[in-house]
Amino acid sequence: MPLIVITRVALTETLLEDELFGHERGAFTGAVASKRARLEMADGGTVYLDEIGDMSLPLQATLLRVLQDREFQRVGGTKTVSVNIRIIAATNTDLKQAVVDGDFREDLFFRLSVISLVLPPPRERRQDISALAKFFLNRHTKEAIPPGMLFSAGAMETMTQYSWPDNIRELENVIARAVVLSHTETIEPEMLALDARDHPGWGPTLPYLDLPSHESMEAHSRSILGRALDNADGNQTKAADRLHLPRTYLARLTKQ
Repeated sequence: MPLIVITRVALTETLLEDELFGHERGAFTGAVASKRARLEMADGGTVYLDEIGDMSLPLQATLLRVLQDREFQRVGGTKTVSVNIRIIAATNTDLKQAVVDGDFREDLFFRLSVISLVLPPPRERRQDISALAKFFLNRHTKEAIPPGMLFSAGAMETMTQYSWPDNIRELENVIARAVVLSHTETIEPEMLALDARDHPGWGPTLPYLDLPSHESMEAHSRSILGRALDNADGNQTKAADRLHLPRTYLARLTKQ
């Protein structure tokens, strides 16, 4: 059965509508051909909608119709498309409060709340931080040089005690950045820089001028690259744009 993943945060409202419901040829400027909806592609399977709390009210109404009637129309079309899908939705927004504030439809909230799962943030399940950290480290060191890396006991203790206000995404971003900045196979607490994350321009300071010239340049490059990746939430394409570098060149620098 197909599984179609749609991440709201990566799409504008117009693009999200186009992804969900597709469009017919000539529906708008540039629509030179018809486009199948992601909902069509998921027929007989599951659609995972991330950050549904950020969806606009008009789009919520259209999604509600799909949940109720199992049908929709492509943008600019008149033909009804029927689908048999299951929807799994996720959000970091308090949807009950959003309903009270008028930012989320109450009827859609109840349609989505057939089964609800609440995932506590890392600070409320510190016993899981070690396993999560090792998972993310393995993910980000598959193509790193050196290829295998470990956390020191101090680094693991620092991560366990940190409050993680930005939740799981922050944990992964911190680890991804540490992989880029680490000079050794062991990640130490200072490479995580968690004690400085509340300050502008946070990050480990290195005595560049006290190093040999080639080491100083390398350390400075690591710092710039790490900060760009952090500001882009680990997205290499966005980081490359910020640094005015080709995406492929930044990827090569990251591996190095």
